[in-house]
Amino acid sequence: MNEIVEIIRSFPIIAALRHYEYLDEALHSQANVIFLLGGDIFSIGDVVNKIKAQDKIAFVHADLIDGLGRDRVAMEYIAKTIKPDGIISTRSSSIKYAKEVGLFSIQRFFLVDSQGLTTGVHEVRESMPDAIEVLPGIIHDKTGIIASQVRQPVIAGGLVEKKDDVIMALKAGAIAISTSKRELWFLE
Repeated sequence: MNEIVEIIRSFPIIAALRHYEYLDEALHSQANVIFLLGGDIFSIGDVVNKIKAQDKIAFVHADLIDGLGRDRVAMEYIAKTIKPDGIISTRSSSIKYAKEVGLFSIQRFFLVDSQGLTTGVHEVRESMPDAIEVLPGIIHDKTGIIASQVRQPVIAGGLVEKKDDVIMALKAGAIAISTSKRELWFLE
């Protein structure tokens, strides 16, 4: 698990794909890690294989794959059939199941208000994911607060569109950012 964190740190910009139209661009980018934020059970395995063939790390958002349930069997299917390096989920139960089947898990939560921050930190402490992703990733002072309150590495995601956003998120304590903004995948 630490190896994945070190790979994430080595180029702290994660390519996030909702659709596969920019997959080739992500595969040829500087990004070592690709988040797949959509897809279905018929195509996601082939996409993960393409990512891994390029020696990149593939994460699938378990909540956003069409055709999958939300139980332990679904997580076993992901681990045994799709074979990503890890999963992303907003659900504590999915994080638990992912850990049971040996997948690196990233718990994603949204900061909509101060209660969301408190609830998110509490859930992270309960479910103990390997990393967390905080959205939106441009609320840098809150990213810093979260990074100081949890043991897990923090990834800032959502609305990260400029190089300055990346720099500020990293200074706030995030180990990386995730973004669909393709220009950022090629930053030097």
